Amino acid sequence: MIVIIDYGVGNLFSLKSSFDAIGVETIVSGDEEIIKKADKIILPGVGAFCDAVKKLKDTGLFKIIKAEAGKGKPILGICLGMQMLFDKSFENGEYDGLGLIKGKIRPLSDIIPGNLKIPQIGWNYLKFENNKHPLFKYINEGDYVYFVHSYYGAECDSVIAYTEYGASVTAAVAKDNVMGCQFHPEKSGDIGLKILKAFSEWEA
Repeated sequence: MIVIIDYGVGNLFSLKSSFDAIGVETIVSGDEEIIKKADKIILPGVGAFCDAVKKLKDTGLFKIIKAEAGKGKPILGICLGMQMLFDKSFENGEYDGLGLIKGKIRPLSDIIPGNLKIPQIGWNYLKFENNKHPLFKYINEGDYVYFVHSYYGAECDSVIAYTEYGASVTAAVAKDNVMGCQFHPEKSGDIGLKILKAFSEWEA
C-alpha cells in the first residue's frame, strides 16, 4: 500500500489519478497509523517551503516521516516535497527541512542567466548522473518531464538526474530508500507514469 501524505499541500488528486492509471492502489491520508502501515510513502507539495514545513510540524507528520524513513521505508518527495527532504532551504529566509537528503535549497536566480524566466515552467529533458537509478528503469536519458519551480537542490551529493536551464539544475535525488523529483511525474505524461511505476515496485 502506498500512502500519499495529506497535510493540506499538494496535487493529491492528480497523484492518485496517476497511480490509478497504472493500476497501483494508493490511499490519501494524514493519519499517523495509516502512514505507519504503508509500504511506501509519497510526500507531495506546492507553495512555500516554510509554510509546508510548518504544516508538517503542526500535524505531527514531520517526526513521523523522519521515523518511517529511518526504518527504511521508501519515500518519494515530489516538487516541494523533494525540497523538504533536504537539510535546509533559503526560500524567503532560512528554514530547516527533514534532513533526509544532504544539501540546501537555493534560488534558481543564483545560477541561471538573467534572461531566463523564473519560475522554470514547462518540459525539459533529464540527464542521468552516473549510473541509471532504478527509479528510471522504464525511461531513457533525454526523456522530457514537467517542471514548475523557482528553487533548486544545491550542495548535494545524492543527485541522480539533472536538467539544463541555463545551468545544470537538480532534477532528482536519491539516498538509499529516500528519493525525490523536482519535476512533477503526475504532470509528465507516460514518462511520469513510468517513474511512478518504478517507485511502486521499489525494493530496498
